[in-house]
Amino acid sequence: MGKADNINYESSLKLYNRAKKVITGGVSRNTIFRRPHPFYVAQAKGSYVTDIDGNTRIDFANNMASLIHGHSHPVIVDAVTEQMQNGTAYTLGSEVEVEFGELLVERNKEFEKIRFVNSGTEAVMSMIKAARAYTGNPKIAKAEGAYHGTYDFAEISQIAEPHNWGDINQPNSVPVTYGTPESVKQDVVVFPYNDIKRTLNLLEANKDELACVLIDPVSHRVGMYPIEEEFLVAIYNWTRKNKVLLVFDEVVTYRVTYSGAQHLYPVKPDMTALGKIIGGGFPVGAIAGDAEIMSVFDPTQKIIKQPHSGTFSANPVTMIAGKTAMQLYDRQAVDDINKMAEIAKHQIREAIQLAHVPVSITGAGSMFRFHFRYKQPRNYRETYQSPEERKVIVDLLDYLFIHENLILINTFACMFATTIKQAEVDRLTQSMYNGLKKYKAAILQFAK
Repeated sequence: MGKADNINYESSLKLYNRAKKVITGGVSRNTIFRRPHPFYVAQAKGSYVTDIDGNTRIDFANNMASLIHGHSHPVIVDAVTEQMQNGTAYTLGSEVEVEFGELLVERNKEFEKIRFVNSGTEAVMSMIKAARAYTGNPKIAKAEGAYHGTYDFAEISQIAEPHNWGDINQPNSVPVTYGTPESVKQDVVVFPYNDIKRTLNLLEANKDELACVLIDPVSHRVGMYPIEEEFLVAIYNWTRKNKVLLVFDEVVTYRVTYSGAQHLYPVKPDMTALGKIIGGGFPVGAIAGDAEIMSVFDPTQKIIKQPHSGTFSANPVTMIAGKTAMQLYDRQAVDDINKMAEIAKHQIREAIQLAHVPVSITGAGSMFRFHFRYKQPRNYRETYQSPEERKVIVDLLDYLFIHENLILINTFACMFATTIKQAEVDRLTQSMYNGLKKYKAAILQFAK
């Protein structure tokens, strides 16, 4: 990227140089970093984002899947503006928290009780701690490669690599952060996604110490391949037999249907972590599920097994934004956005055929991901990208960003908003065709 690209980015470069003097690495989220520097937003409306240098792009990332109605939705903006006149946070409750809780419990009948927090990471962390508090057991089990936020235990093995991931029959617990205590690794059982026999063997070997099995039903990092029903049912039956909780991370996947990805399956989790779209563009998380299990949070109990609070949990600004966003995300809106994503996948598959490149598409509902593969990957090891393959993906994403004016998620994925219509899908299709043709030779090196 440079002046030959005919792209104006001088203001962003100047601002990044200022940022580096006061912010570590110049950014507070590594996800927005790009070489040679990040770009900075001046305005965002609907599905279009304009940076401070005047470049306008179509947004297919939507702040890592959190903006289900795109940017600056006028109904949400009005609701938040009205609330801000009455305060942004109190050491008291607010009626809108109750109203929003009622709305989410109505959407999912298995959500008997709910608690609000401030992020998906916090929701998963609190859910794991609740499972431990309820069962009295320390260990959790999670799928190799699955991303569940930045809690020490939840992030184990999310970036495992061939040199350290170990035998598929007993995958290693690979830490993300340097200095992670050995005790954390020992309390996380890592299993291969969509592999019944190996997973049940691992669970059985740890059954007396397991608090919960943590599942993302359409795990983004594992490959965004929906969990296979037979596999999920086998885990569910095992947890019922052994009095271990089955908990879902639907921070990303709650968008898939009106009641989340879990609605696609015949079994239901004991607890579910929510986030992203339920905040209406503001930081949010929630834990919902069985009333008896959720009682570990209850301050009216004689023994409070999991004392739980948070300065900004259920703050009224987030609650009104989230309530408004989810009211707008009604059954018709869910159907419409999912249909638009299906149209996009159909068109892009045609572009892939015309470009003669081996690219497969995985996903569910309004989210999908691309792979340099002849067949869809079913698990993390099939999804894994070598450093060389990763470089090609980054180059292709940079091309789409700079030359085609599109924003995609850095895993090579799209998360649609309700503001994405046919015109934006057509742009995406043509741009994907252009990019795949440009990088065809490089892509062929990694096709499996």
